[in-house]
Amino acid sequence: METDLSLLDAARRMDQQALAAIFDRYATDLYNYALRLRNDPLKADNVVGDVFAQFLQQLAAGKEPKTNLRSHLYKIAYRLIADGLQFSHREASLEFADFELDNEEGQYSMASSPGNQTLMEGLIFAIRNHLTANQRNVIILRFMEDFSLRETAEIVGKGVGSVKAIQSRGIAKLCKALDQKVMT
Repeated sequence: METDLSLLDAARRMDQQALAAIFDRYATDLYNYALRLRNDPLKADNVVGDVFAQFLQQLAAGKEPKTNLRSHLYKIAYRLIADGLQFSHREASLEFADFELDNEEGQYSMASSPGNQTLMEGLIFAIRNHLTANQRNVIILRFMEDFSLRETAEIVGKGVGSVKAIQSRGIAKLCKALDQKVMT
């Protein structure tokens, strides 16, 4: 399997196979990211098309990323969604996952499992109705798209400390909302 750097190098030369490989590697993930935020398959598809159109324009202008192609493509998607689309309160259904603390590293992670549907429904409700747009983006990028703090900061155009704070506030809001839902 080709690495991102070798694909990017070939894409700079407008190699059609490399461009197709980049599209194949990232289009589905970008679509799912946009769908989670927009709940509209057509708009999500348009975002993916616009991401790759902008990427090709950047390649032609010599302004492509030097490293971390995945982060760069998500940054384009983030900007398209944040700048060009208004968020609705209806979000796409999220796959089943539970937040859990990884005791070895002391970080939260999103572990896929079909269990605890009540918790998942509460989590989806809380993400949709209790988080700000920034918190929604950070939580989705960090725990559903598996970006590091540094990559997430780069994508959303904020410092790592700001992303940590947004993440912490988002998780706290999610926990509070889930506690309230359990109590009622």
